Amino acid sequence: MSRIGKQQITIPAGVTVTFDAHAVRVKGPKGEIMRPVRNEIAFTQENGIITAEPRRNDKFSRSLWGTYMSHISNMITGVVTPFEKKLLVEGVGYKWDVKGADLNLSLGFSHPVVMQIPQGLTVVAEKSALTITGIDKELVGLFAMKVRQMKKPEPYKGKGIRYSTETIRRKQGKKSA
Repeated sequence: MSRIGKQQITIPAGVTVTFDAHAVRVKGPKGEIMRPVRNEIAFTQENGIITAEPRRNDKFSRSLWGTYMSHISNMITGVVTPFEKKLLVEGVGYKWDVKGADLNLSLGFSHPVVMQIPQGLTVVAEKSALTITGIDKELVGLFAMKVRQMKKPEPYKGKGIRYSTETIRRKQGKKSA
């Protein structure tokens, strides 16, 4: 039995959730999200409360049960209050700026790195901080991870791109005799 799957999800005011044959659509004040779902889980919606139950009692259906309930909960949260990730850049000459739908990164390479911002995300670049916001939790986290991978923080001087909540374990380096 899935602990997450057994929980009920309450739908806040101003949010509508519809279940099609192969998709879940959540519409709220900040936007609309659609996610495809398989037929192994039966969803019921009564009086603003969503519950789910697996149609079969096999391992695959039980694993999807909690996963889908978690996805629906994140979708409802996202259309009410968008998700946000904040990245910081440290290092001499390291900088970023947003031009249209592109994120331009100067990270000490011989060429500038240009990344296209996915549709549905809002990216704001300040001096050393980059804020990524959007209603899709998965898309926000994926784009933040891709930006961080361009230049991971190194442990000796701490140069690179890191999350704002992340702490870098520093190493001592060489000692002179």
